[in-house]
Amino acid sequence: MAARGAKVAVVTIDPARRLATSLGLRELGNEPRRIDARRFERAGISMQGELWAMMLDPKRTFDELIERLSPDLRSREEVLSNRIYQELSSAVAGSQEFTAIAKLYELDHEHDFDLIVLDTPPSRHALDFLEAPTRLTQFFEGRALQVFLRPTGLGMRLVGRGTGLVFSVLKRVTGVDLLADLSVFFHSLAGMIDGFKERAVQVEALLRDADTSFLLITSPEPEPVEEALYFHERLRIAGMRFGGTIVNRVHHHVPGRLDEAELRAALAGELGEELAGKVLDSYKEYRALAARDRSAIARVADRLGSTGLVLVPFLDHDVHDLAGLQEVERHLFGSERAPASPAQRAAVS
Repeated sequence: MAARGAKVAVVTIDPARRLATSLGLRELGNEPRRIDARRFERAGISMQGELWAMMLDPKRTFDELIERLSPDLRSREEVLSNRIYQELSSAVAGSQEFTAIAKLYELDHEHDFDLIVLDTPPSRHALDFLEAPTRLTQFFEGRALQVFLRPTGLGMRLVGRGTGLVFSVLKRVTGVDLLADLSVFFHSLAGMIDGFKERAVQVEALLRDADTSFLLITSPEPEPVEEALYFHERLRIAGMRFGGTIVNRVHHHVPGRLDEAELRAALAGELGEELAGKVLDSYKEYRALAARDRSAIARVADRLGSTGLVLVPFLDHDVHDLAGLQEVERHLFGSERAPASPAQRAAVS
C-alpha cells in the first residue's frame, strides 16, 4: 500500500524483532519511524507513498501516558516514582494490551496515516488485546476501583486484624509500606481516570469501525488452524469485521499419481541406489504434507469462506530482508492480477 502511494504505519505489539530485521534496520523504537525510500529502491521497489514502522515499548508508552494525563507535576511524579506503578508498568504480560490501546489511540488521533497495520501476538494474546478496551472501561466504572478511591475506603477495608498484621510484618521485614504505596497510587491515579476511559472507549469504537478489518494469519498445521477458527468465532460474537484469511507456509500440491518404482529407477540412474532412496523418501513426505495442507485449507475455506482466502507457499528460505518481503508481497497480492480458486492458488504458489 505504501508503494502504491499511501501513508502507512506498521505497528508490532509482539516484542520479536523480525519487522526491524526485514526492513534492514537494527531496531525500531516506540515512535513511528519513516523508512528511507532509498532502501526500497535498492530492492527494486518504487516507493510512491510512505512506510513508517514502530515496535511497542510497553514501559515507555505507559510512562508517556502518565505524563500526558497527569493534572499536575506532583501527581505525575507521585505515580512514576510509586513502587506499585513501577511493577505494573514493567510487567509486559500485564501492561502490553493496555499500552497497545494507548498507542493505537495516539496513532489514530495525532497522525494522518491512511492505513495502520497492527501486528498482534499469537491469537490467544490477540484476544486479550481485543477485549482490553471493554475490560478497562468496566474497571474504571466499577465499584472495586471506587472503593480504593474513597478517602478512607482503602485503609478501612485493608487494615483488619489479619491484613493489618500482614502489612505491618511486611513493612518491618522489607522496609516497604505497601499500604501507603497502594493508597498513593490509586489517589494519584484518580485525576487521570477520565483520560484512560476516553482512550478505552475510543479504541473500542475504532476496532468496531467499518473501516477496520481483521485478517487471520495461520499455517496449515492442525493446531494453528483451530486457533484461527476459534479467533474468527470470537470476532463474529464481538461484531468485528472479518477481512479474510492468509494461510502461510503452504506446501505445493503436486499433481499426478506417484509411481514409486518408476521414480526410484529414474533417480537411481542419476544418484545411485542409496541417495535415490533418501530423495524418494523426502519426496513422499513432502506429498503427505501437501495433502495435509490441502485438507486444512479446504476446512478453512468451508468454515470461513473462500472469499479473501490467500495462500503463501512454504519458501525455501527465511524472510529476513526486503527481497523476502517483496517475494511474500507477490504471493499476497498476485491473486488480484490472476484470480484463482484456493486449490488453484496452492498449485500456482
